[in-house]
Amino acid sequence: MENNKISVGLDVGTTKIVAMIGRKNEYGKAEILGIGRAKSLGVHRGVVNNITQTIQSIQQAVQEAEAESGVKIEEVTVGIAGQHIRSLQHSDYITRSNSELVIDEEDIDRLINQVHKLVMLPGEEIIHVLPQEYKIDGQAEIKEPIGMYGGRLEANFHVVVGQVSSIRNIGRCVKSSGLELEGITLEPLASANAVLSQEEKEAGVALIDIGGGTTDLAVFKDGIIRHTAVIPFGGNVITEDIKEGCSIIEKQAELLKIKFGSAWPGENKDNEIVSIPGLRGREPKEITLKNLSKIIHARVVEIIEQVYVEIKNYGHEEQKKKLIAGIVLTGGGAQLKHLKQLVEYITGMDTRIGFPNEHLAGDSDEEIASPLYATAVGLVMDGLKRQERKRIEKAEAAEEEVASPSVATEEEEVVKPVKKERRSFLDKLTERVKDFLDNAE
Repeated sequence: MENNKISVGLDVGTTKIVAMIGRKNEYGKAEILGIGRAKSLGVHRGVVNNITQTIQSIQQAVQEAEAESGVKIEEVTVGIAGQHIRSLQHSDYITRSNSELVIDEEDIDRLINQVHKLVMLPGEEIIHVLPQEYKIDGQAEIKEPIGMYGGRLEANFHVVVGQVSSIRNIGRCVKSSGLELEGITLEPLASANAVLSQEEKEAGVALIDIGGGTTDLAVFKDGIIRHTAVIPFGGNVITEDIKEGCSIIEKQAELLKIKFGSAWPGENKDNEIVSIPGLRGREPKEITLKNLSKIIHARVVEIIEQVYVEIKNYGHEEQKKKLIAGIVLTGGGAQLKHLKQLVEYITGMDTRIGFPNEHLAGDSDEEIASPLYATAVGLVMDGLKRQERKRIEKAEAAEEEVASPSVATEEEEVVKPVKKERRSFLDKLTERVKDFLDNAE
């Protein structure tokens, strides 16, 4: 099997590290060839805090995926998230020297590069600059300015910012695991690509990805990403609370949460009790499920309320910005019983659980289509897209070399505008991280 047709997503999470190998089948869907997972020990709230342990976990996950698929992994697409990610809205403009010419890619690049000069806090770097809508000479709500006339081009941008050191640390872990960095993607975007349909993105939807260490939010409207946020709480704080509240060890707390946990205390009768073996000859502990649910409920409410504040910050309450498709929950935390009902109750928005089967091949494993793997599936898709772009660029470059430089008349010139794919900032960021790592060795 050709190696340039497969893509590997590496989801470096707080709880688990997943390596997933996929390729496009003939219907354009992603077919998952192998998956490996390892317990993540060196990551806290989405940020690497122990390089050695993270490298070991990455290698373990990668070996498992290689063993299952029989494919050797060389390059990976990694996701970045974590509590250091923040986003802001910014508008900027350029004045064009010649308004007789139509606006082209270069004007937009100039405008976007200007946003990159924004002054950030020390140690922060711009990860994504996502244009929202454009204005030309004061005429608003222009979605695609290319080909239009105008002297002043301005745009609103959604700018995502993160800490350079955290991004480099992830890059470092990948490189030290003997892998090449193919691309870097924002995790909320990857999860969104895996579980949301185009209709939902058009209608307006908030994707809430509840991970172990963080809860990521991505808001879409009119098919464009409008807001992103990372809330530094996830499933692990729920487990912590159960551990503290019931005086049991973490492993037991995690099992209790998964097996008997519910986000809705009213569900349990007063007399439902779970008995937990005591440590080393101590008496077993009895825990009522009602208490368990109360503990979980309190913490989940807190997480959802913080996410809801972010949804309101985006402006969901304005008529024009209403999220008609409501909320989609994904990530491992989305498996908590009665979570959907609780989220609907708190936000008053329609809610569904998002499974990453939107773009998966029909015969995929049940296991892979679990919300747990949304980010990994999204990263695989992202890698496949990136390769597609590279192939097209290569083909175009080859064509340009073959085509003999004949002299075109002016009319012909107009007919054939060469569409140059704009490199996304993540590609540039990946280049920068790669350069940094190569020079740092």
